[in-house]
Amino acid sequence: MAIDVRERWTENPPSGSVRWQRTRELWDARELVGFLALRDLKARYKQAVFGFGWAVVQPLAGALVFALVFRGLADVSSDGLPYLVFALVGFVVWSYFSLSLNSATSTLIVNSSMVTKVYFPRIAAPIAALLPGLLNMAVGFGVVAVAMVVFGAAPTLAILALPLCVLAAILVALGPSLILATLHVKYRDVAAAIGLVTQMWLLASPVAYPSSLVPDRWQWLYAMNPVAGLIDVTRWSIAGGPWPGPDLAISAGVALVLMVWGLVYFQRAERRFADII
Repeated sequence: MAIDVRERWTENPPSGSVRWQRTRELWDARELVGFLALRDLKARYKQAVFGFGWAVVQPLAGALVFALVFRGLADVSSDGLPYLVFALVGFVVWSYFSLSLNSATSTLIVNSSMVTKVYFPRIAAPIAALLPGLLNMAVGFGVVAVAMVVFGAAPTLAILALPLCVLAAILVALGPSLILATLHVKYRDVAAAIGLVTQMWLLASPVAYPSSLVPDRWQWLYAMNPVAGLIDVTRWSIAGGPWPGPDLAISAGVALVLMVWGLVYFQRAERRFADII
């Protein structure tokens, strides 16, 4: 009997509770997640002269440029914080988000040989792409701590909320990462557009300027950027910046919607990844 070569290959999930099966599969694949994250981390600094020192140089250089341009030339305020500390916190959080978004978007294409030949929970790949940036973020927070000592800025009890801020950073990055990773499998244009998207997102986030500069009537719209709430609450936790207030709930709500949307969209599309990729 002739085989219709146009017929597409679709993975059939196991019967029963799909949600429970996926959760258990992801837990069983935790070693794979760790392996992919460690491999990406080694590849990132392989044959680099400064090696892991780039995790210190990048946020420091970025914050110094922001200090020169936004503080030195434009006299932008920093919510009462030393500007370099203010910019460092924003740059470290933004760097984690943008780095994770870029890595997770391309991870299914980078690991296409695994996707087409081996069965594993596909979501393990984008989740693994979110982990290497955590080490950079930890080093960046160390740079922030040194800057706070130099400028005489002392942390408050809000520093105890820092682990929650790190968890929030992962969840904020997860939703857009799953959406873009799914789109990238079908549309390679995503790889070309991701640079432009992150540049525009950076300008729309309070990395080099405070959220308080946004007019009051536009604050609700600005807060719909989940990265804005993430940066503001991290500044509050580490450096004693102002509490984001009710706008934080808007950012958290949008982040939750993006995460649920990303999970649903990814799970609906993953059965055809091996065929399309």
